[in-house]
Amino acid sequence: MQELTTVRFEVSDRIATITLNRPDKLNAMNQAMKDDLREVWTEVRENPDVWVAILTGAGRAFSSGAEVEALDGKGFRRTDHWSKLAMIDIIRALPTPRRMSVKKPVIAAVNGVVNGVSLDLVTESDIPIASERAQFFDSHVSIGYVSSHEMVNMARRVPLAVAMRMALLGSKERMSAERALAVGLVTEIVPHDQLLDRARELAGLICENAPLAVWGTKMGILRGLELPVEQAEEIAANYLEIVEQTEDHDEGPRAFLEKRKPEWKGR
Repeated sequence: MQELTTVRFEVSDRIATITLNRPDKLNAMNQAMKDDLREVWTEVRENPDVWVAILTGAGRAFSSGAEVEALDGKGFRRTDHWSKLAMIDIIRALPTPRRMSVKKPVIAAVNGVVNGVSLDLVTESDIPIASERAQFFDSHVSIGYVSSHEMVNMARRVPLAVAMRMALLGSKERMSAERALAVGLVTEIVPHDQLLDRARELAGLICENAPLAVWGTKMGILRGLELPVEQAEEIAANYLEIVEQTEDHDEGPRAFLEKRKPEWKGR
């Protein structure tokens, strides 16, 4: 993995901790951070010693969104066909868990403000938790931009009217941690100074389960979300069949009968 300049990456006890690390800029997303995130998501995806990932931010923000100084407004005024295709490619290449095909569980530990493009990092995580200091908003329309993939993803995690309100009010609407919990954007609120400990606790609990079964379960759920239930069940059954061929699948029942903790190997 190349040297990282805007993200910290640590692995311990099969848990990768990814920390957005531009605290003086409220962890605003620039090109260097996008490149660093692609590196770490690739490492999470391909490293067999990583079973779960935690994503958080350094300082008082999770991420304030795209760095405004780096935006080139002129580039978005072109209307030729190739420019439109280029924009689609940019969206597809965003360094987020789903777009980077991360099959392993991702816990987002939201420690502060989340705005704009960084909302994807929350909506694409599997278990988002929040400090009581967390706030969520989307300032796109307030600076003349369309909120695109951010609110498309948000509308799949919370009720449509909630996503629409956030999108259309822009920077004038901030969702508190309590409201985020009520609408299902996060799964729990944690005292600020206990946030990372709680994320590690949850990650540790996940690591006690069979890793291939966990990953197959995650993908079976996600791949079937937009499909009729019969097709979704078929996809989940395919993951079940694959995992049934693994050593860990045999180890689980054996350990249960022998009244001992299973020794998962991830194969």
